[in-house]
Amino acid sequence: MSAEENKAIVRRFFDEVCNERKLNVADELIAATHTLHDPSIPGAKPGPQGLKETISVYQNAFNDAHWAVEDMIAEGDKVVTRWTGHGTHTGELPGIPQTGKQVNVPGIWIFRIAGGKIAESWDVWDTLGMMQQLGVIPVPGQGGE
Repeated sequence: MSAEENKAIVRRFFDEVCNERKLNVADELIAATHTLHDPSIPGAKPGPQGLKETISVYQNAFNDAHWAVEDMIAEGDKVVTRWTGHGTHTGELPGIPQTGKQVNVPGIWIFRIAGGKIAESWDVWDTLGMMQQLGVIPVPGQGGE
């Protein structure tokens, strides 16, 4: 597949699965053996179901969650995205009751495309920053130390 075709798959993942909350579209876009590598989400289940469960945790905790793709670069079978997530914490994030606070969280997500589907992905994002914005972890120099 071309770089543009690979980018279109990833764009569709962000637009439809993440932002439009059409989780079933993941069945079309994600390979059955997909593995998510994310140090903030150890043990994510494989395949489309695993990614749907992972994304829905954040969609449920942030009812207005939106992932904005800031940059997208493709070469070979890889697509790299620089994204920013925005949302208001209106539901429970596992172990963290709703705070009503807004967050703005940057990240980098790399996708490997095989056979027209997302076969593997690596996601790293500012988990610490999100926890600080929610008030769960103190910001150094701002008390609570």
